[in-house]
Amino acid sequence: MSGHDARRKQLEDRLKELDARLHRIEDTLETPVTEDFGDAAIEREEEEVLEDLGVAGQQEIRMIHAALKRIEDGTYGICVNCGDDIAAERLDVVPHAPRCRNCAA
Repeated sequence: MSGHDARRKQLEDRLKELDARLHRIEDTLETPVTEDFGDAAIEREEEEVLEDLGVAGQQEIRMIHAALKRIEDGTYGICVNCGDDIAAERLDVVPHAPRCRNCAA
């Protein structure tokens, strides 16, 4: 398996994980809230956290799709800003990273 094939699998696995998480968040948010005012306030705070997690998950999904497109285009691992290679160590941590460490800073 080539390096890009391994990265593609890693990204696709992460997409599946995020998809499952977003479905769980949706299911939780669709659950009716309690009638008790105190409990409803706590539930609303929890919903806000879940909504933020959902937004972050959707953003990561977009970034993963863009990384998969870069793999297809043959530009994966190349910084979209400066054109330098993105360090393998950075891609190990953030496989959907579009920028090298210098440009990301």
